[in-house]
Amino acid sequence: MKDINRETIINQKEALRKKSLGELGELFAIKTLVDNKFDGIRNLNDDRMNEAYADIICVKDNIKYIISVKARNKYQINGMVNNRYNLGSNAYIKAKNAERKYGGIAYWMAIQFDIHQYSVFFGSLESLNSSKAIPINKCESGEIGEILVDKKRHYFDFEFYKNK
Repeated sequence: MKDINRETIINQKEALRKKSLGELGELFAIKTLVDNKFDGIRNLNDDRMNEAYADIICVKDNIKYIISVKARNKYQINGMVNNRYNLGSNAYIKAKNAERKYGGIAYWMAIQFDIHQYSVFFGSLESLNSSKAIPINKCESGEIGEILVDKKRHYFDFEFYKNK
């Protein structure tokens, strides 16, 4: 019985860690959008938690963006670079529905956190050519999307967010 309770507590802590990392990613996404002169920025989770596909909507140069934010650790638990950020099930169908609902174009932001720095990659869903994940290595090399933040220092204690 004690092992079941211990396992439940560990699972709950891991779920909270992942949720918190996602929320941190959305905050960094909003800061990045402000720094890059986007307007009308709205976190959709303020209205309704877990909107299908969309986390943030904003406008720049008269284009409305519907953005799915994916925040991840740079390194997997095994120490290897986390090179693919999954978009989730039925991402393309959900994105089309969000485009109709909000009248914009589906984009993604991939936020890569490390112990002392972070990077933010930004691109259209269309640029992924029906892939179910964002290929971070191609983002870093400039093949897909654009780099909005490149290895910028952050000043928070990242220990809680590391993969365990």
